[in-house]
Amino acid sequence: MSEKPFLLVAACALIDADGRVLIAQRPEGKQLAGLWEFPGGKVEPGETPARALIRELKEELGIDVTEACLAPFVFTTHDYESFHLLMPLWLCRRWSGVVKAHEHKALAWVKPNRLSDYPMPPADEPLVAYLRDFL
Repeated sequence: MSEKPFLLVAACALIDADGRVLIAQRPEGKQLAGLWEFPGGKVEPGETPARALIRELKEELGIDVTEACLAPFVFTTHDYESFHLLMPLWLCRRWSGVVKAHEHKALAWVKPNRLSDYPMPPADEPLVAYLRDFL
């Protein structure tokens, strides 16, 4: 039996002044296209998860976040067919710049109790209950 690759992905729940959480729709042509996810991405060699998240938020959404504004919250794991994923989720209430979709098909600001209305990848789904209960 061969070992599956292990993938570390950092994700963020951006929370606006109204208590809504940002989710992003995966674009066509990508794995799990059309599903809604928390912004973030792969941690590259030599990066910490927080630094990777800061880089990804700049690339995906065009916003600047400092490490001091990222609060570690919870993590999830999922055993996909070709890899095993570990995904820590941070909360962030402060950033500079205007949130825009640079890499996603669409963005949505959603009240925590409505997050389950959006189809998500299997790794993101368990995070919804934590956000709903916490926020």
